[in-house]
Amino acid sequence: MTSRIESAIGETPLMELTRLDIPDGVRIFAKLEFLNPGGSIKDRMVKFILDEAERSGELRRGGTIVENTSGNTGAAIAMLAAARGYRAILTMPDKVSREKQDALRALGAEIIVCPTAALPGSPDHYVSRAKRLKNEVPGSFMLNQYDNPLNAEAHFRTTGPEIWASLGESITAFVASGSTGGTISGTARFLRFMKPEIQAVLLDPIGSIYFKYFHEKVVDDAEIGTYHVEGVGEDHLAKCMDFSVISDVVRFDDRAAFATCHELAAKEGLLCGGSSGANVWGSLQLARKLRPPATIVTVLPDSGIKYISKVYNDGWLTAHGFPRRTEPESVLEPT
Repeated sequence: MTSRIESAIGETPLMELTRLDIPDGVRIFAKLEFLNPGGSIKDRMVKFILDEAERSGELRRGGTIVENTSGNTGAAIAMLAAARGYRAILTMPDKVSREKQDALRALGAEIIVCPTAALPGSPDHYVSRAKRLKNEVPGSFMLNQYDNPLNAEAHFRTTGPEIWASLGESITAFVASGSTGGTISGTARFLRFMKPEIQAVLLDPIGSIYFKYFHEKVVDDAEIGTYHVEGVGEDHLAKCMDFSVISDVVRFDDRAAFATCHELAAKEGLLCGGSSGANVWGSLQLARKLRPPATIVTVLPDSGIKYISKVYNDGWLTAHGFPRRTEPESVLEPT
């Protein structure tokens, strides 16, 4: 019996973290999303949206897939475009790691790198560039991951049910960082449908607008800043982000995320990307506030293999003012 590569998407393992500093009576589980064939949680969303586009006729044989991406969505698109016979053109900010860029090219995608500092709506912003390409390239289809409700629906249909099937009523909280909002919105919507008491905590990097928007209901351009963790936070409101299913938004910084990445590698044998470090850092903060017994679930969106030149490179860490991997520290609060 043969299968296409997309048959390997989903049903990822759920691993309990046991060697970190977790309070007695609290358990933390992490879903290993980097084991998807494209290397990240974005495989779920991309497959779901492409399936729907093919069924509706929006994407036809020989067509072109255009999308803006921080890397992982692009990898999923490049993989599935190659497997299904489509052309892929991807735009991305220049902070995306060299490993990610090279992987996309290796899969046959065309990539256009845009300045990270470009403001939303400006011609050089990677989202604006993708939208312009969609209008210029005949027969093109754009996933529009930031504003497409199918993004969250993919996680409502897959990620949430998988977590519930494993842990059910024991779940106290779901913790995840977000950019498009698809993962936390869809997963939290399913889990809270099954058990309304479940907390859903969004982690937002300093330099993103979501924290202030959630707490004060304003989009403050003064909040927008640069940060090094890839694939999380945003400089504009994504329509896919559903704040109605989110209980709280907590800020983190690069230092906390990367220090937790190093701790996961040293203590749990998990080589993960910066967003995974942020997710586990946030889970540990919440664990210290919950009354036991409690069970926290999070996701590890992608692998540290994609960030060897950055998060796990002592020279890069030193150059950017972060502790070297050989100098572990316990970061409890963002600076």
